[in-house]
Amino acid sequence: MLRPKVAKTTLIAAVALLGAQTLAQDYQAQDLKTFLNEFNANPKKVMEQLPIKEGIGASVQRTVIPEEAIQNNAFIEAKDQLRSKICKEVNGLEVCADQLSGRAGIQNNDRAEDLVDLGEETLKTLSSMDKKGLQKGELSVRPWSDDYWAIYKGVLARRYADPQKTDGDDWKVHTDFVRDNRSDLYIESGMISVLSPSEKYDLLVGDKNETLTKKMLNEGRSYYENQGKVETWMGICHGWAPAAFMLERPTNVVEVLAADGKTMIPFYPSDIKALGSLLWANVRTYSNFSGGRCNAKEPNRDSETGRITDQECFDTNPGTWHKAVVNQIGVSDRSFVIDATYDYEVWNQPVYGYSYRYFNPETREVSKDDYSAVAIDLADYKSDKFKKFRDSRAKKIVGVEMRLQYIAETHPSHRTTDNKENDYVTTVTYRYDLELNGRGSIIGGEWYSNKHPDFLWVPPKDTRALTRLDQSIEQAIASGRTDIEWKNGEAIPAVWSQYISTYSSEGKPLGLIVEGLIKRSRAENN
Repeated sequence: MLRPKVAKTTLIAAVALLGAQTLAQDYQAQDLKTFLNEFNANPKKVMEQLPIKEGIGASVQRTVIPEEAIQNNAFIEAKDQLRSKICKEVNGLEVCADQLSGRAGIQNNDRAEDLVDLGEETLKTLSSMDKKGLQKGELSVRPWSDDYWAIYKGVLARRYADPQKTDGDDWKVHTDFVRDNRSDLYIESGMISVLSPSEKYDLLVGDKNETLTKKMLNEGRSYYENQGKVETWMGICHGWAPAAFMLERPTNVVEVLAADGKTMIPFYPSDIKALGSLLWANVRTYSNFSGGRCNAKEPNRDSETGRITDQECFDTNPGTWHKAVVNQIGVSDRSFVIDATYDYEVWNQPVYGYSYRYFNPETREVSKDDYSAVAIDLADYKSDKFKKFRDSRAKKIVGVEMRLQYIAETHPSHRTTDNKENDYVTTVTYRYDLELNGRGSIIGGEWYSNKHPDFLWVPPKDTRALTRLDQSIEQAIASGRTDIEWKNGEAIPAVWSQYISTYSSEGKPLGLIVEGLIKRSRAENN
């Protein structure tokens, strides 16, 4: 694995102020009016408190980042390495997220129109959103939960269902267990089902060298040899998050024929999800995104409110955030990924739903469905804590309390079926205000917490993660070749197997195999 590039983000400053605080008093008040009273009394304190998290998965901290990793910048560097992989094409040039800085106002790299499916047809006014009843929204198809497939456990080489599997946080112990207990012994003993996802894949494609499994086992080697350990939070959540809504949910265990033409391999939904997450983690795809990075080690803060004043470190503007959520979830009915690392958990989460209500930041009056009932003229907003930061075009201000639902990680299992009841859903509450111009358009806003999503991204609709081999196979099939198709009940075509190990050595399963397993899993009589 490549060593992460050195970079700084606003998380470093957050660490200096927040540290490892997780006590209840470090969270914002749940009641809105109580929160607003506390905010107006001491905004500097409230701005550093964590947003409220509720629901299944909210208290399950599977990948909490240790303070040491934060202080020595390892976590920050890993985030920046990930953003170097999230790219899009602009006027024929490749632009990646790690090359851009954040912005306080809604500027060129912070436009909801560049993120959401609607593009320039994005709804830009609260009145248009209210008329369409978009104060709440939920995807018609829920993204699926999955493990983040930790590197210290061997990524997809982890035999998660093996009753003899090892515990602890030592990468070498986990990977030596797989190396010392050879897969052929499991096969001879009739224990194919407990093989790891990568071992099943190698068996499926006839790779006797187990190239994908070896790649998985070696992922943490450089970290272990250089640092004496592999951080427990490192994994492939950046692959799971988009795969969870770009790929259909595998719903049943499916048995497929191995390349040897005689061995049947059971792929459980967790096995198929794992391969899908790895596919989207390592195969190059383009994504739309909003936000960037901050290069200041300790961004300047306003002495009165605690608000970050370095423009490039303000992250995603609340106006961009609000338009992105409403248009992508409420209108386009498609998920997107948020970077939610304010409390140092896994940072890539697919959004599932939202609901919000408005409030008057001056009087604390609340409205569920009509922003105009509580919006305040900027000239009349006497207690405005952010007065000196307002956009000169702003005419009205309205507060928003949004409850956002995102999908959280689960542990892999040998469940033979999978459905949305098995998912973990977390709800987090964000408070902010929106600035409206004379036409009612959202032109900006202010966060009421420094702990908010700082990066949003989504692959364009209908994007598929395919290797070059996948593309060549599809072209051959389109030209009329039928001998190259992977047909139900048959083994992978031999011509596929000749080249698969090349991609396995890069940690890339074939997209056609992953999609084929999902299709078979979802078939009525798979």
